[in-house]
Amino acid sequence: MENTISREEAWKLLLKYNQDHFHIQHALTVEGTMKWFAKELGYGQDEEYWGIVGLLHDIDFEKYPQEHCIKAPELLREAGVGEDIIHAVCSHGYELTVDVKPEHEMEKVLYAADELTGLIGATALMRPSKSVQDMEVKSVKKKFKSVNFAAGCSREVIQKGADMLGWDLTELIQKTIYAMRSCEAEVQEIMGSL
Repeated sequence: MENTISREEAWKLLLKYNQDHFHIQHALTVEGTMKWFAKELGYGQDEEYWGIVGLLHDIDFEKYPQEHCIKAPELLREAGVGEDIIHAVCSHGYELTVDVKPEHEMEKVLYAADELTGLIGATALMRPSKSVQDMEVKSVKKKFKSVNFAAGCSREVIQKGADMLGWDLTELIQKTIYAMRSCEAEVQEIMGSL
């Protein structure tokens, strides 16, 4: 896997199309989550690459929500981003907005973890600590079953992502909590500086 864009360039590109703090925070959270998974799954040498895919995965969502994962290739190509990153970014919209299937393990992780980070983040906000540091799988599973809670986070996509990876839901949730713990402080620090 070859980086065709540096982390700094990816960050500038994200901010060019995203101003909403919620979207920026989500991008940073998914970036950190993807980096953790890269190390965890034996792709440590590709950690920054996985992170850049996570950072840019919703590049088109804020300005072009009706064209999510459809407008992204154009925006990314204009910035000189390679086709491998474009494929990875678009694959998280598989069967939702595009027919780009997650093939690499990294793409399957993005597909599964994207929605799940939203659900876990929303669950954390309900806790006194407002943090994932003391989050438990059972708390997330309880909210997972409550369809009206964080209704925008597709349970079907999360389950399908777990299935793609060959993991049960509990394993996916536990790993994603660990991944979010690893980057929570850094994400908060960056968001505080914006």
